[in-house]
Amino acid sequence: MANKKLILDLDTGVDDAMAIAYAVAAPNADLVGIVSSYGNVVVEQAAKNSLKILKLLGATDVPVYIGESHSEMTDHFDVMPVSAHIHGKNGIGEVDLPEPQRKPEKESGVDFFIEAARKWGKDLTIIPTGPLTNLAAALKKDPEIADLIGNVTLMGGALTVPGNVTPFAEANIQQDAEAANYVFTNKLHDTMVGLDVTLRTLLTKKETQQWRDLGTAAGEKFADIVDYYINIYDEMYPELGGCSLHDPLAVGIACDPSFATTLDIDMVVNSDKEKYGRTIGDTARLNDANPSVSVAIQVEKDRYLATFMEYLTTLFKNNK
Repeated sequence: MANKKLILDLDTGVDDAMAIAYAVAAPNADLVGIVSSYGNVVVEQAAKNSLKILKLLGATDVPVYIGESHSEMTDHFDVMPVSAHIHGKNGIGEVDLPEPQRKPEKESGVDFFIEAARKWGKDLTIIPTGPLTNLAAALKKDPEIADLIGNVTLMGGALTVPGNVTPFAEANIQQDAEAANYVFTNKLHDTMVGLDVTLRTLLTKKETQQWRDLGTAAGEKFADIVDYYINIYDEMYPELGGCSLHDPLAVGIACDPSFATTLDIDMVVNSDKEKYGRTIGDTARLNDANPSVSVAIQVEKDRYLATFMEYLTTLFKNNK
């Protein structure tokens, strides 16, 4: 058992599925749980997708918890049409996967965060790849966990590039800017893996063909899921030449921080109407000696992609 304990906080779409696979395969970390969020799909579908992916990967021992179904500032959540287009209506590229035998845990995702922080302390890394609603709720319910959690490595935000849903905002942060601001201005340490680096880290059908050639159920299904995503990227972002590995890059950096060069800077998140969801340096804390956020601004994309392919291909090969 590895000392590093990971909890993924996922709105399980296509890149979240790859993030699960990376976390299951990483030799230096244990995936101890998944908390479901909303975004690419509604929270119940996210939990179901996570359980299906875990079954496909032979990791049915990992528990899945259901988190908050919408932000604290709203009374419901509806999936945006663009999200359904990018990830498929079912969130996993319209690919059918066998129904899981395991059900979501009865304990809430928020309470699981608190329990895990008290159990594993500094060995615990939480990796949110959707809105930060669940983590903010846990910190509000039990503020002491901010001193216990080792790190939060999140996929979200954009510091040096434009957002992907507005010129200012990245999608995960824009879902709940108030929660993101609460997390960023809290004293726990965050590593922000945003569009600054994820747009540089790409996967193509050359790589997914390697999974298909394995002839295993996991390889074929993941190739189907990710090829759907690549086709949408070819339609919407032809200049990139592949699909971005947003969420699995966050897991990679959580497991091996040397993949990224970071800028230590205290951050705030705008909640005004015009720039809602903008992640930016906090001018009130520019001279603080120990900033609470590290922002990934460069990535060793070739070394990361090689590691990603090694981990996932080996995992898929062993799951027939």
